[in-house]
Amino acid sequence: MPNCTLCDLPTGSDPHADPDVEGEYCCQGCLTVARSLEDVDDLADLEARTPDADPSDSFDGETAFLHVDGMHCATCESFLELTAAEREGVAAAEASYATDTIRVEYDPDRVAADELPDALSVAGYTASDRANPEPQGDDVDVVRFLIGGGFFGMMAMLWYVLFLYPTYFGYDPLLDLGGVGGLYLFTQIWLFTSIVLFYTGYPILRGAYVSLRAGRPNMDLLVSLAAVSSYTYSTLAMLLGRTDLYFDVTIAVILVVTAGNGYESRIKSRATGMLSELTTAAESEARRESGETVPTEAVEPGDRLLVRPGERVPFDGTVAEGTAAVDEALVTGESLPATKRPGDGVRGGTVVTDSPLVVEVGEDATSTLDTLVRLLWDIQSSRSGIQRLVDRLATVFVPLVVAVAAIAGAGTLAFGGAPAEAALVGLTVLIVSCPCALGLATPLAIAAGIRDAARRGIVIVSDAVFEAGAEIDAVVLDKTGTLTDGEMRLLETVLADGPDPSDPDTDADRLLRRAAALERASAHPIAEAIVDAAAADRGSSDRSAPASPTIVADGGTEPAAAGSRTDGVDPDRDVDPASASGSASDPVDVDAADVTVTDRGVEGTIDGDRVVVGHRSLFADRGWALPDRLREAGERATADGNVPVFVGWDGQVRGVLLVGDGVREGWEAVVTDLVERGKRVVVLTGDSAAAARRFEEHPAIDEVFAGVPPEAKAETVRRLGAGERVAMVGDGSNDAPALAAADLGVSVASGTDLAADAADAVLLEDRLAAIPELFDVTSGTNRRIRENLGWAFAYNAIAIPLAVSGALNPLLAALAMGTSSLLVVSNSARSVADVE
Repeated sequence: MPNCTLCDLPTGSDPHADPDVEGEYCCQGCLTVARSLEDVDDLADLEARTPDADPSDSFDGETAFLHVDGMHCATCESFLELTAAEREGVAAAEASYATDTIRVEYDPDRVAADELPDALSVAGYTASDRANPEPQGDDVDVVRFLIGGGFFGMMAMLWYVLFLYPTYFGYDPLLDLGGVGGLYLFTQIWLFTSIVLFYTGYPILRGAYVSLRAGRPNMDLLVSLAAVSSYTYSTLAMLLGRTDLYFDVTIAVILVVTAGNGYESRIKSRATGMLSELTTAAESEARRESGETVPTEAVEPGDRLLVRPGERVPFDGTVAEGTAAVDEALVTGESLPATKRPGDGVRGGTVVTDSPLVVEVGEDATSTLDTLVRLLWDIQSSRSGIQRLVDRLATVFVPLVVAVAAIAGAGTLAFGGAPAEAALVGLTVLIVSCPCALGLATPLAIAAGIRDAARRGIVIVSDAVFEAGAEIDAVVLDKTGTLTDGEMRLLETVLADGPDPSDPDTDADRLLRRAAALERASAHPIAEAIVDAAAADRGSSDRSAPASPTIVADGGTEPAAAGSRTDGVDPDRDVDPASASGSASDPVDVDAADVTVTDRGVEGTIDGDRVVVGHRSLFADRGWALPDRLREAGERATADGNVPVFVGWDGQVRGVLLVGDGVREGWEAVVTDLVERGKRVVVLTGDSAAAARRFEEHPAIDEVFAGVPPEAKAETVRRLGAGERVAMVGDGSNDAPALAAADLGVSVASGTDLAADAADAVLLEDRLAAIPELFDVTSGTNRRIRENLGWAFAYNAIAIPLAVSGALNPLLAALAMGTSSLLVVSNSARSVADVE
């Protein structure tokens, strides 16, 4: 059986194709994407920005996904990939610091999977199983800074203040610096400085080593050069009996840069801690048909599993017994659950909503949800983090500074200067090159950006968002749960003849209450939406229902408030009354008797009338005429992807309740705002074209891709990204691969933990207006970073020539460096509003 040209899923016996589009596709959604984006397939940029082919395609081995703590730049990625490649039995590795993930292709006959974490836990990096990462605390960093830097650094500086600094200004020393007392003093300072440099500064030195090993100079290398050079010069000077020691420069450089990095990490950790606990989708156990609970690892193809209402289907398979509505929103993005009967296929990770099913496990005993997880990890490990601007500049600036220092030192010697004088000139150049200001430029601005985002209810998961967010050209929005609230609710009530005050039977409230009185007996998702609406309409406080939807008797359309359901279903399906969870205590204020639940609706007796609620075919079977007004309303609802529920009694259809997935408040203003910012807006959904039609008609939305399966969403984002920078906003597990594939992934926190894990930023509140605010924060932070770097380099343009000429000594260079750093700190402390 051929696979889909876009997403590589099986196409089935009747693939979708078009003479104008090359290839065969598994669904209409994939065909639509291919037709719209085929013109970018051959762009070289697509190849440059799309991950290489999976090494497993040509390697007959196993794949391991590891979490690596300690990565913070693109150089870390290169180093870990080199380290993994040197391990016997490892064929290839791809790392991503943006997601702290490394994918390792290995031969299990030559290296065991449990040996890989230890093999990659080198140079301060800590690797662990990606599915169960070891918790990482910041206690070591706190101890390293407070004890190593705070205590020993301050002790060394105290001796400088008491004994050395006064001599720099012409005062007599308090002790003989050339005697035994001076040697004892210098030895203490040297020891304290050594602790600060090699203990507190270890992460910086490691970063420098990694950059040299990977052949990519970075900011850590420049900072390390200044710190180690001043330390080495001062150590040699002390051994030679000199008193012009610059250990204080080493301490200042290490402490200032460490403090900046630590501040960024603390702010990020605090913001990440604001994430609410999200839905856990993975299943670790399954229930056999006999009722026995077993681990999912013990399940074999062909096993028959019992899945009760409210439980997830553990594996892909086929319904063997039972009929139920299955909510597929988590896996496919469909807003309305699908009716599953014997012989129908079901996907692992979907939820059975109302009646138990017996599912026969498929031949591979796999879960669609697990497939999505693997696809997500593949994409994450292939997506390199954005190399910080300062590190890109450092690849040129570091060699330049070293060359200038060497030339300045050599020039001093050539013009008759002493070796010590030449070394001092070279050291001054390294110190004055402002490693502190450059080292603080990015972390402090990012920390401020994380803080500003948190104040707006946005958690920044990856600091790469600040460069990516400033360059976004197109924003791709998921529909279900993002543009819509993902909750079934009553949208509208339409009466057969319009409101008539003289006839209480035409009252919309009466119609709703009668329908709800019967729907209480059903666990049907739409039934519960109707009951919730009726309870809310009567001001009930006993149900976690939404505010009452506006009941429009004349057929008008007014949006309802958000409901409490998270799913929906076509009412034409079987419902088992014995398994219904509806409560007769719901305050609908109407009593029903002799209630019967069928596969197409509910009927019962209310106040002597036989009331019928459900699919239009129920009324056709009874010969009840359907008024044109209600037929048109029902057709309109179906065309819009909603569900019409008809209500009637005494031989007449009295009205129709239109139930569906309501749109989020303010979505139109948000998409219009994005367009005004010069961004193209695209809607991408696994839901039907009918359900997405309302967005397709909006002038601010450039394109709508509907019916796109989860595996194809990521490929769609990649193809869109061939010619522009793309942001993806979604909430479900089915969106996770697309979130990871985008240049900027934004997850809504009401979604799943898999989506949040794939995202670069998470919106803590169900407030779409936070999306434009995120772009405000990212652009403001990016501007602040560039201002900081601009000042640092402008300063260097003045200070380095002075150092080369000998007009500065290391102490004055350190003071100038401190002033520059103070300006960077002050600029970074401003809020986004101040920057704008």
